[in-house]
Amino acid sequence: MSKKLLIISFSPIARDARVLKQVRLFTPKYEVTTCGFGPAPEGVKRHLELTHATLPGKTWDALLELKAYKAGYWLMPDVRNAAKALKGLKFDAILADDIDTVPLALSLRPRLGVHADIHEYFPRLHEEHAPWAKRIGPWYLWLCQRYLPRCQSVTTISKRIAQEYEVQTGAKVGVVTNATPYWELSPTPVAEPIRLVHSGTSHRERNIEATVDGVIEAGNCTLDLYLTPNDPEHLEHLKQRAQENSAITVHPPVPYEQLIETLNGYDLGVFLLPPINFNFANVLPNKLFDFVQARLGVVVSPSPEMARIVNEAGLGVVAPGYSASDLAQVLKGLTKTQVQEFKAASHAHARELSADSQLLIWERYITKIMGE
Repeated sequence: MSKKLLIISFSPIARDARVLKQVRLFTPKYEVTTCGFGPAPEGVKRHLELTHATLPGKTWDALLELKAYKAGYWLMPDVRNAAKALKGLKFDAILADDIDTVPLALSLRPRLGVHADIHEYFPRLHEEHAPWAKRIGPWYLWLCQRYLPRCQSVTTISKRIAQEYEVQTGAKVGVVTNATPYWELSPTPVAEPIRLVHSGTSHRERNIEATVDGVIEAGNCTLDLYLTPNDPEHLEHLKQRAQENSAITVHPPVPYEQLIETLNGYDLGVFLLPPINFNFANVLPNKLFDFVQARLGVVVSPSPEMARIVNEAGLGVVAPGYSASDLAQVLKGLTKTQVQEFKAASHAHARELSADSQLLIWERYITKIMGE
């Protein structure tokens, strides 16, 4: 009889690329139950769908002010709803995604243990906002320090973030990057003008407008944006910018399963993320790996984790900074031959930079917990 594994995430699991990789990895081997928002991901034995609930603001704020952190955690509606849905169910192991699920996972007392997969450095998640840093940052730090060492194993998304968790919590933390599954594609010929692309959220702190301004300033490229409507007001602003300049096009987002083939028709993936907080400064985003699987060259900001991979594999150019002028400087100096070489490098490194090797890391941790 297959052992029972719970994968819990306070996210829409069927659309959460990282969690979905876990589901697809473990459903052939274990009896998998998922608990999260939205419909069931394909292949699971059971899905416990949670409904979004509003945090009881004043009470929660008061508890955090008093540093009643444990009470604050168990007051969270998502935690309470999940605890109710999971009551009475027994599991051999639990894979808990992000720190807000970890105390709950441990409270369920799975027979063999808990693996925590943490997608950000939570104690400094929004440190650029002083009220958040003062009230919520310490609560997240308390959660991490209290609960991560109690897990059988822990992983996160990049080496620098893993190091910070180890320093702050004492837990040993492995790394599973947000690598994209391998795609059997080939680079397309470089267009004239060179075609840039960016996909992701429309949040204004993602610096997308600087990318727009940089492309317009360079004057030798086009830019296509595939943006989700997380920040509707800013998305409308970007659409207005696109109407004013034919070099810029804003598209609706495409389903993730269609994204890589959509990106394959472009030349360079671009991502300039300003280091406004610890996570942004040490980001190793899935879009970098999406660009590689799409066989694109890349232009990225000088974020250490991204820069290391781009430089080691010769995938593209690391901009000198995060501004429109920094991007324009890079674009003005590019030739079609260079871009074709970058695309060829992505093709050459696509297998090693795919999710294949990363999935083995999760597999090792869960197999060890299961005693196999």
